[in-house]
Amino acid sequence: MEFDGRTVLVAGLGVSGRGVVDVLRGRAGRVVTVDERRPEADLRSFDEVDWDAVDAVVTSPVFDPRTPFILEAGRRGIPVLSEVELAWRLRVPSARTGRPAAWIGITGTNGKTSTTEMTAGMLAHCGLAAPAAGNIGAAVSKAAVDPSNDVLCVELSSFQLHFTESLALDCAAITNIAADHLDWHGGIENYAADKAKVYRNVGRALVYNADDKRVAALAAAATPAPGCRRVGFTLGAPRDGQIGVADGWIVDMSGVAGGEPGRPERIAPVAGFAHLCEPDGTVYPHLLADALAALALVLGYGADRDRAVEALRAFSPGGHRIQTVAVARRGDGTIRFVDDSKATNAHAANASLGSFADKSVVWIAGGLAKGGRFERLVADQARRIKAAVIIGADQRPMLDAFAASAPDIPLTVIDPADRETVMARAVDAAGAYAGAGDVVLMAPACASMDQFVSYADRGDRFAAQARRWADEHGEH
Repeated sequence: MEFDGRTVLVAGLGVSGRGVVDVLRGRAGRVVTVDERRPEADLRSFDEVDWDAVDAVVTSPVFDPRTPFILEAGRRGIPVLSEVELAWRLRVPSARTGRPAAWIGITGTNGKTSTTEMTAGMLAHCGLAAPAAGNIGAAVSKAAVDPSNDVLCVELSSFQLHFTESLALDCAAITNIAADHLDWHGGIENYAADKAKVYRNVGRALVYNADDKRVAALAAAATPAPGCRRVGFTLGAPRDGQIGVADGWIVDMSGVAGGEPGRPERIAPVAGFAHLCEPDGTVYPHLLADALAALALVLGYGADRDRAVEALRAFSPGGHRIQTVAVARRGDGTIRFVDDSKATNAHAANASLGSFADKSVVWIAGGLAKGGRFERLVADQARRIKAAVIIGADQRPMLDAFAASAPDIPLTVIDPADRETVMARAVDAAGAYAGAGDVVLMAPACASMDQFVSYADRGDRFAAQARRWADEHGEH
């Protein structure tokens, strides 16, 4: 679709919407913005749209496919695009190569951000202009029209992918798939189908989680471009076509690391990646899986192996992903406060809890449940949970889970009234349960918007209160 002389309706003026407006100015005939909450929008209601004058709609991920204005556009045959689709169509040649920047796309229920950050960091260390974009970093629409970029490392949400049809990525990965956002998509099959769009016509490396049956099935059913390499990643010993872990080493059996396919090629010992492990050397399995996915993407793209591994060794997870934010000394040991506020669903919280020793975790849990249930999560992780502190405006799903799956675990329920003091009260309650060697873990398994601005705001408040508690109660 050419945009010259066309009228484009931009629905929503969040980060992506503002990026779209900036990119379309001068490229489209007319840009009309609509946002019910932002005074700078051209229109404050979709009822004001002159549909006869609209040639295309670029929609924010906040609007699901059943939103009335999207249905109206469909009824009229007006294309509805995501920012990602727009960015793909507007790509410009790289100043270095004369070709549009390559795209490496990462999607999945959890681990997208860490994998994208690792991928971008490794490629940058290899001398490429390879920004993270999409759900993190720069608006992908702006990054796509910047001729200084060599590669775009694009974190792709299922919302963005729903209204995206034209992608033909150089490399693509699905980290995992678990029940999430099912109300938006209308079921797990629709959700998985939108995720699977990253594999259509992928050119160099199709990377998939071999430990996730649904992802492995999507990878097997995909139709990549001729010559594309399929690379599975696993936390176990790799089989042919996979990269995984054997005898404490990251080992490649796919040939992506430069060895012969089907023959084990040792890449590096896992213990050398300090940020993927607890202080005692216990590996964070979810971060290791992200690292394997990122390595497969980067090596599949053709980057220098030694420099990529060097960068991965220096990697540190981004904010609110299993970060130690405070330490309080107690006798011969310490109490650590770990922020994993980004664990906003049961799948992510399960991975986070699984990183710690039995009966060592005082778990701060709860929030906006999004229709989720937690009985299986609590049952699976009960042996690691010493006590739990329940926050959130809707506490019933989490309380029901403990009652059904682990009724003997001590609980403190934080009164949801007075949002400003919720985190202080939660940290005080958690600290009262904790002893030397324990971890107070903020991995709530829920979204944050019931009591906080975002998961980042929730994590920041937890970190501040954890530092306050450590100052007040730690031994100096």
